[in-house]
Amino acid sequence: MLILFANPSSGRGKGAKVLSIIETYLNRNHVEYLSISTNTLKQSLISLTQTLIENPEAKIIIIGGDGMVHAAINNIKDNAIGLIPAGTGNDFARALGLPLDDPIRNIKNINAASAEYIDLGKVGQEYFAAICSTGFDSIVNERANKLKWPRGKMKYNIAMLLELPRFKPRSYEIVIDGKRLQTQAMLIAIANGLSYGGGMKVCPAADLQDGLLDVMILAPVPKLEFIRIFPSVFKGLHITHPAVSILQGRSIQINANAVAYADGERIGELPLDVSISHNRLKVLR
Repeated sequence: MLILFANPSSGRGKGAKVLSIIETYLNRNHVEYLSISTNTLKQSLISLTQTLIENPEAKIIIIGGDGMVHAAINNIKDNAIGLIPAGTGNDFARALGLPLDDPIRNIKNINAASAEYIDLGKVGQEYFAAICSTGFDSIVNERANKLKWPRGKMKYNIAMLLELPRFKPRSYEIVIDGKRLQTQAMLIAIANGLSYGGGMKVCPAADLQDGLLDVMILAPVPKLEFIRIFPSVFKGLHITHPAVSILQGRSIQINANAVAYADGERIGELPLDVSISHNRLKVLR
């Protein structure tokens, strides 16, 4: 049995459109399914939990963005999941190599796929699919979440412009697989997937199946230099800049006077204890 776990409001209404397309396709092909679709994530998770008690072997198809993925992976155990991207950023879909605007192709691929295992990151007791980060991007997230206008990706661009003039690098204590370092940084990203923020390839070599987390550290640079190099992150070319370091590890602890986000969701204030959960999630792609 298939469970459609959908957020109709994701992607400024794209979730509802994609859900309708998928339901029509499944009905025409006489595929048994159950839709869980509300505008309240808490109620959707309650319904999902109850449904899985009755159908413990069900496959879950997530229709939405990274927020729905984050909610699902923290509320299921052994169920295989498929993803039909319908959010704003869709970075976990990018990491999985899925088409972003072809729901019919995605559902056909899901129906034909065998389950395979991928890694998840874990921060504290919470799993994340793509990236956990702290520093300037988290401050931008904090500001963006308070903005009522504009909506979508533009909200984060406005928040960045508001926060950059007064931003100051932080002092971080980092431990990677037992090796300690102290550094000043503007941003630290711990990556299971390669991108966040709607395609910013902050750790372009990150692999969902290698049992490792990639750690990108951006050392302090002048703000005009930051603005100059920022566009290169969408192609992953920022990693050639001398202020950027990429490390790898299985266990990372970070402490600083800062906050952290994972998959676009607020984790809270540091310290962070992050680890890789190898082969934790079954996916259909």
